[in-house]
Amino acid sequence: MSLLASATILGEHAAPTIPQNLHGFLNPHDGVAISFWIISMSMIAATVFFLWESLSIMQSWKTSMNVGSLVTLIAAVHYLYMREYWVIIHQSPIVYRYIDWSLTVPLQMIEFYLILSAVKPDLGSGMFVRLLVGTVTMILFGYLGESGAINAWMGFAIGMAGWGFILSEIFFGEAGTCAAKINEVGPYVSSAFSSMRFIVTVGWSIYPLGYFFGYLLGSVDDDVLNLVYNLADFVNKIAFCLAIWNAAKQETMAKARAGKGLAEPLCSA
Repeated sequence: MSLLASATILGEHAAPTIPQNLHGFLNPHDGVAISFWIISMSMIAATVFFLWESLSIMQSWKTSMNVGSLVTLIAAVHYLYMREYWVIIHQSPIVYRYIDWSLTVPLQMIEFYLILSAVKPDLGSGMFVRLLVGTVTMILFGYLGESGAINAWMGFAIGMAGWGFILSEIFFGEAGTCAAKINEVGPYVSSAFSSMRFIVTVGWSIYPLGYFFGYLLGSVDDDVLNLVYNLADFVNKIAFCLAIWNAAKQETMAKARAGKGLAEPLCSA
């Protein structure tokens, strides 16, 4: 066999060369881009799951479950755009992230009000307003600081104050006080509230840490920062809604076992 023929045969079985510029397609060596894709698909799957499951839970939980599906749906759409932005430009999709957060985070704050008001119809709207004010403050000034519209340290400080205001409400304010009364709200609402509060406290701490170390100090590069943000969103959005689903499912099953399942329609619109 000639050397030319041997080289041709070897060439056919050689590993394919991956072009550097894939024109918007995923590079198998870009773990951050792959994480964007995985999270977007996970958000879509979670949306379908939550919508479907809302058909088999008690009426009092349906609104909360459907709002949770909105959270994951909005996040899924934005993650599709953020993936493209990262793959093509390879920069942090700051604007897309903050648009996502400006829609999904207020919806998550609404969830605290919804699960409590479902069992306490006399609950005032003050709790909802305070949580909304804290949320808007946190996100608005975080974006203004990170986009350079105002002093970065000032934006960080005021944004942290907004987060602190949210924590004070869900721990020590009307929301926290109400959720602590298990005899009034029930063990399932109390359990969901505690899990959601844990995520807002521990899970959300990743975002100001990313702002501080990644943007203010510049000690974390964009690859690491976006990978951490992606994983944080996966937990803080999907797990947040799963806590509601779990409590809703547990209460629905408990009442069904106790022979009270017909007290509330399980499959009404």
